[in-house]
Amino acid sequence: MLKTNIDKIIKISVIGKVASPTRRQNVRLTHQGEATVFPGTGGITYNVKVGDPVFGWAGDHIEPGVSVKNKDDIENRALNVYTCIGNTAYIVKSDNKEIQDKTGVVTGKHGGIEHVLVWFPKTVIEKLTIGDKIQVRAQGQGLQVFDLPDVKFFNIDPNLFLKINPKNKNGVIEFPVTRIIPPTIMGSGLGSETAASGDYDITTQDPDMIKQCGLDKMRFGDIVYLENTDNTFGRCYKKGAGTVGIVVHADCVIAGHGPGVTTIATSVKGKIKPVINKKANIADYLQLK
Repeated sequence: MLKTNIDKIIKISVIGKVASPTRRQNVRLTHQGEATVFPGTGGITYNVKVGDPVFGWAGDHIEPGVSVKNKDDIENRALNVYTCIGNTAYIVKSDNKEIQDKTGVVTGKHGGIEHVLVWFPKTVIEKLTIGDKIQVRAQGQGLQVFDLPDVKFFNIDPNLFLKINPKNKNGVIEFPVTRIIPPTIMGSGLGSETAASGDYDITTQDPDMIKQCGLDKMRFGDIVYLENTDNTFGRCYKKGAGTVGIVVHADCVIAGHGPGVTTIATSVKGKIKPVINKKANIADYLQLK
């Protein structure tokens, strides 16, 4: 049993609204120079959920489920930093009284657009409206494992952490992951000053690398290991370091982008050991159907 400070981690309310999709350009150019007009971030995505494949959609940076945001930047920063994957979310204001107080689960955080992503049951998803208010019981930032001082944790609800059940083997934490990602294909989001919000992308412009790393089988919610990467004080390459993250958004058509990964653990001293488990997906741990 890992010795943690779970009983001391603050649980605090944060709130946002179901975010409207936004669009900066009429068309978006792919890395191959093709003009596209299919959907992107934001809104309520009715037919894409955690556990589905991240490839194959006629879309760009697609966010599964419900995208939540505040218009006020300072309030939205609190929503994005304090919220952790696995937190419970509540519908606290909706014109549809049938879904008032229904609960969902936070499944990701998407940087750049600064969205929090939330899963709700399909029956609730169908009745949500853009502008409905979603409150999150945010908890997880500040998680420590006392016997592992060289491993830093971010963005994960304590209860989800316990369900994943990583093991401490002689000062190294063994984490179940679906696959190992080389640092050479990590892109958009590199250099961010903190990994306590948002994500960064696995670039997918090289078809051979996609096949070599098994990325074509990757799903929303997969836990993955990023080798030779340090996310302690931002995201960077560091030989010998390692990071664990969760896949939060879909593949992308533009250069330097691809499926996004939100950090949950990192060690600059290489104190994380990935253990391959093809079922290591939060949809299974949280029983999201």
